[in-house]
Amino acid sequence: MILELADIRIQPGQQAAFDEAIQRGVETVISKAKGFEGYKINRGIESPERYVLQIFWATLENHTVDFRESAAFAEWRAIVGPFFAQAPVVEHFTLLAKSSD
Repeated sequence: MILELADIRIQPGQQAAFDEAIQRGVETVISKAKGFEGYKINRGIESPERYVLQIFWATLENHTVDFRESAAFAEWRAIVGPFFAQAPVVEHFTLLAKSSD
């Protein structure tokens, strides 16, 4: 499994509208993508305009090729893009270790 981590900064005062938009975008667009395996969204406490979006993909290519090169990516960006204060920083990770719940 691959973790996509997106560090998102939005325009001040837009948190309530962005909260709805990002959840709607993930649920209606990203969740239907090939290889999608789940997500988490966290909002900053000290920096309320900062969000960390974690999306779990089966493979790196499911995100970088299957999703990013599809029409769905443009649909996703149309939903959340107007809120961005700057382009999100996106990186990918593989799991090294985890707690034993």
